[in-house]
Amino acid sequence: MLELEHGFRVVDVHARLEPAAGRRRREGLGDPERLEREMHQAGVVRAVVSPGHREGSYLKSNNAVARMSVERPFVALARVSGARDPADTPVAKLRNLTASRRNHHTSPADIEQYAYDDRFVGFKLHPARDGLPDAEVLEQLDAVGLPTVVHGGRGFPPAAIEATLLEYDFPIVLAHFGGYPLERELMDQSIALLDRADELYLDTSFVRFRDHLERAVMEHPDRVLFGSGAPAAHPNVAVMEVLTLDVPEDAMRKVFSNNPGRVVDALASARE
Repeated sequence: MLELEHGFRVVDVHARLEPAAGRRRREGLGDPERLEREMHQAGVVRAVVSPGHREGSYLKSNNAVARMSVERPFVALARVSGARDPADTPVAKLRNLTASRRNHHTSPADIEQYAYDDRFVGFKLHPARDGLPDAEVLEQLDAVGLPTVVHGGRGFPPAAIEATLLEYDFPIVLAHFGGYPLERELMDQSIALLDRADELYLDTSFVRFRDHLERAVMEHPDRVLFGSGAPAAHPNVAVMEVLTLDVPEDAMRKVFSNNPGRVVDALASARE
């Protein structure tokens, strides 16, 4: 794809890298060289990255992504897993009564170690795939206070996020406007949730509905952060979706740079 020409400094709060073993099935999927090249084409100067889904512990994949980010325009999130079922069903609630953390689940000590490792700038939660952390882990996330990107959607809707995560004070970046895949009603709920959750932010990855993007940017100009969803989506496409919105230029600048830089220190322009 051709390089985009625009006058914005763009940083990305939602991209994925894969260690070599995870890329064997499809060439280029999460490849750091290709991702760096595509980010450059889109005018993205820095991106937050995390590993994709794994069975078992995320320790090795988190460390691998951190290593792959060195001397590249990437900063790493540590992906976190838990023993609790996030589903709002009687079976899940019953199962959670006896759920206990196992060796491969993230512990409070893991959170503390990641938080004081300068290779990581925050955390990534995907409760529908990795389970929901227990109270002790969430309390440790709260104690370290780093931003946490949360995959929201059918498997972990805004109501569940409000019930389980928003009682804490650490910044939460709700991916895909909380509506993956393309759930308008869930996106509406997430936008409404901004009115009563001061530490909640929305990222734009895979939000293909222009009216939802424009509404969130105009109603909450300081709470929307650019996310590409790369490599599943090309960064050029994600950038163009914001560039073509009918919003003021200052609002675009907030989405592309100012807001991400406030939430994730490593994305602020002074760090470059």
